[in-house]
Amino acid sequence: MERLCGPELPFWVANQTLHSDQPDLPVCFQLTVLSWLPCIYLWAVSPIYFFYLKKNNRGYIMMSIMNRFKTVFGMLLWLVCWTDLFYTLHERQQGLSQPPIFFITPLVLGMTMLLATFLIQFERLRGVQSSGVLFIFWFLSVLCAIVPFRSKILQASSQVEVTDKLRFTTFYFYFGLVVLELILCCFNEKPPLFSNVVTDPNVCPESMAGFLSTMTFWWFTSMAIKGYKMPLEAKDLWSLNPRDSSKAMVPKLLKEWEKEQAKAKSKQNLSNDVAYSKPPPSTTNHIGSESETSPEEVEVLLSSQKVIPRQPSFLRSLIRAFGPYFLIGSAYKLLQDVITFVNPQLLRMLISFTKQKGVPDWWGYALAFLMFFTAFLQTLILHQHFQYCFVTGMHIRTALIGAIYRKSLVITNAAKRSSTVGEVVNLMSVDAQRFMDLTTFLNMLWSAPLQIMLALYFLWQNLGPSVLAGVAVMILLIPFNAVIAMKSRAYQVEQMQHKDSRIKLMNEILNGIKVLKLYAWENSFKEKVLAIRQKELNVLKKAAYLGALSTMAWTSAPFLVMLH
Repeated sequence: MERLCGPELPFWVANQTLHSDQPDLPVCFQLTVLSWLPCIYLWAVSPIYFFYLKKNNRGYIMMSIMNRFKTVFGMLLWLVCWTDLFYTLHERQQGLSQPPIFFITPLVLGMTMLLATFLIQFERLRGVQSSGVLFIFWFLSVLCAIVPFRSKILQASSQVEVTDKLRFTTFYFYFGLVVLELILCCFNEKPPLFSNVVTDPNVCPESMAGFLSTMTFWWFTSMAIKGYKMPLEAKDLWSLNPRDSSKAMVPKLLKEWEKEQAKAKSKQNLSNDVAYSKPPPSTTNHIGSESETSPEEVEVLLSSQKVIPRQPSFLRSLIRAFGPYFLIGSAYKLLQDVITFVNPQLLRMLISFTKQKGVPDWWGYALAFLMFFTAFLQTLILHQHFQYCFVTGMHIRTALIGAIYRKSLVITNAAKRSSTVGEVVNLMSVDAQRFMDLTTFLNMLWSAPLQIMLALYFLWQNLGPSVLAGVAVMILLIPFNAVIAMKSRAYQVEQMQHKDSRIKLMNEILNGIKVLKLYAWENSFKEKVLAIRQKELNVLKKAAYLGALSTMAWTSAPFLVMLH
């Protein structure tokens, strides 16, 4: 940093920042870290965001007054940044040499403002009503500009006259324009032309919600208020989002399933071609001369060389259809897990702050604010994770039910004999719901080990080897929970078998209700149904006992770990 800022502008001065009642960051730190942080974010995210916008074209938005103001403010920001650059060049011509940071930072900021202005127009052409990428960029820009804003005010109040008037003026122009861009970014653009949002009389507000409204679920407030005032009816509900409808979900899954079937078929044909292209081995008699192979032997040899065909994977089709959307929720979960362990560290620092003497008071205020901000951020991110998981589960359930229903309409008679109506109904009602329930806890496969490792690392720093006693308790609980899980799975399979037989029997009763009434067989069939139902209730009772044991184990695990 000394090459960029020069010896006169140190990068970090502890007495000026941490050990002062009026802390202030050095000019070199302000011109590098605080100025470059928003720029690095935007340049890092832009390639991915450009690729996303090229793949997702929602339509064309007419240029509104707000969009014009955003563009004009972006161009003014570019002019303000490059005014500092040209002023530095002018000072160099006058013989006043400035450190390289006074050239680099205005140049980087100016190029970044041009990129942001281009993004504003590109989003408009792609039908983006509210941009989360640009909102985060403007928020970071304002957040990082607050420190120089305060620093320049302190410098101006301590000096009789401001020495560098042009940079002082351009910075306040820059700060004001960035704040205006952030305010404008909080509002939505008009819907794209020829979109369904314009014609739908009862559209769901989520489809038109901006970035802030989506993150805070503010779009749901009107429904909550209406439900508080009066009982909700069916007419009060909004229309289903087009992206959540079965019209969009079922073809999406079936398209991936057809691709998987075609890929498996092509690999099978390729394997068969390779097998048939190999010449059959010739037999040799006792004299050493080769004898011709009979056609029957050739057929047997070729059949033995056939490769077992690769079956298409329906799970792979599900992952390709709904995996990318689910990965966004996984990213939120990863971020939330990391932030979870920030608050305990801040609390430890706050406790140590109360024990120290002669420490500036602003330390405590800063730590308290950071604890509040991390808790607030953790709540936002966690609920976004659950939102993505629930929506993904709903998409999977909708697509599965639609695919099963379509298949049941074209099923062959031979398949109808092997699959009963009860099994098909169970696939649509129970098994599809299991997939939806699974998506909520699927991230725990990697999230739970990550949280355990981070917790053990921080606990080891405070408690040392005593942590191993708690780890031993957790390890001992693993076989116990594994046995419960295996037994629960067995009971679930048994319950599904009883349910299949009960639905099959009810279907037969309803189909032959005339004969049943004619011979007065109601009571006998009623006893059969109740007998199957009783078996089902017994299995449910056993599963409930196992669930209670599992809940007891998970509830008592933290207490046992702390006790040891």
